[in-house]
Amino acid sequence: MKRFSALLAAPALMIVGITAQAQTPKNIVQTAASLPQFSTLVKAVKAAGLVETLQSPGPFTVFAPTNKAFEALEKKIGEKKLNFILAHKKLLVAILTYHVLPGKVMAADVLKLKNGAKVKTVEGSAIVVHHSSKGVFVDRAKVIKTDVMCSNGVIHVINAVILPPDLKKKAMEFIKMSHTKVH
Repeated sequence: MKRFSALLAAPALMIVGITAQAQTPKNIVQTAASLPQFSTLVKAVKAAGLVETLQSPGPFTVFAPTNKAFEALEKKIGEKKLNFILAHKKLLVAILTYHVLPGKVMAADVLKLKNGAKVKTVEGSAIVVHHSSKGVFVDRAKVIKTDVMCSNGVIHVINAVILPPDLKKKAMEFIKMSHTKVH
């Protein structure tokens, strides 16, 4: 009987171990990479060299644009401008870090903010948070899913790519610096 009980206990312990591993949250990059709707975001994070940062202990809050959000940005600004941004790491880093807040900010915390509150991003500029009966918005992007838990923070899914207010200025400075180095 003891031998039979031991045989039953071993698979049960294995199942408990497997369940515990499956419930351990992944970091922000691993979580985003595991969800097909973020494949463009993950490619951009890799191109910007931000993987290691977003895998660090953090914590971070990421407002993650979906693939559709990147497609909409391309339609809005054009393929040429989007390719320019993607090809210039400094600009790409500015855009991506504008989507990141230091610390772990849950949806309930966002709702406690005063409507129109400005919140400083890792990029350095502030995003504006609005909430109403129509939903929660970060700048002009609507939050479509909240509180995707990660081991080093949280992801909130947004329906648009948000751009730092001085991105055009940064792009122009970068173009000027590039031309002076070439000549």
